[in-house]
Parts: sequence; C-alpha cells; structure tokens
Amino acid sequence: MAVSPDQTSFSVPTVELPLMLVAEVQDSLLVVVHDLNRLDGLLAHTMENLMLRFTQASAGLSAPDLATVKELEQARAALHAAVTELQFQDMASQLIGHTSKILQGCAYRLASDAMGFEDGDAVPFVEEVPERPNPVTQDEMQAGSIELF
Repeated sequence: MAVSPDQTSFSVPTVELPLMLVAEVQDSLLVVVHDLNRLDGLLAHTMENLMLRFTQASAGLSAPDLATVKELEQARAALHAAVTELQFQDMASQLIGHTSKILQGCAYRLASDAMGFEDGDAVPFVEEVPERPNPVTQDEMQAGSIELF
C-alpha cells in the first residue's frame, strides 16, 4: 500500500491572535528586559561599593601592629570569604543577560510572526536566542574553588 505525499504532509497548527494583544505582550516582554537590565546595573553598582568597603576594611585590619590578635585574624578570614562570595554578581549578571536575550527574542519573534514580515521588510535586530537553558552551572561558592563556564 503506497502512501501519497498528501497523506504524509503535516501542517503546523496556528492560533490567530488579535494584533493589539500581540503588541501588548511584546511591550510587556520588552519592559521586563529593560527592568532586568536595570537590575543588572544595580547589582553591579552595589557589588562595586561592597568590594571597595571590604577592601578598605581588609586594609585597615592588615596594619602590622594588629598582626597577632586572634579575633583580627578571624575578621580577615571572614572578609576574605565575603569577597569570594561577591562573585555571585558575575553569575547573576550572566543569568540576567541570558534571560533578557530569551525574552527579547520572544518579543521580536512574536511581532514577526503576528505581523508577517516579508523579505525586504525591516525586522528588528536580535541575537539568536540561546539554546542552553542556563549559562551558569555553579550554584555555590567556596574559597579556592573556581568553575569556568
């Protein structure tokens, strides 16, 4: 029994959405991208300030006349550990960037599909949506451990 080409072809199901709904969803996605970028900036600014303060505190505790006090050694160790833990900002920035790219890609794809851009039409530039679900694989920080991703 031979199967004709018409019987083996599959069509992709489609759902028609009102253009205003698509525009509102796209706008909402782009607002979220903007907010994530602002959050990334706030995290970076906070981390810079914390790093400066930890560095100042560590320098103050490193004075030669304070070298033998046990409590100061513990404070130095705690500051060193805190500085190591500040590396989470880098991981958070990568996650925010990854999420922003996905949301922005979804927004532009939604608009493109809804409005039917044709060859020659201006389509907003968007980097390809990342395939990996998560660019950051590390979920904890320990002094002395480094995981490159």
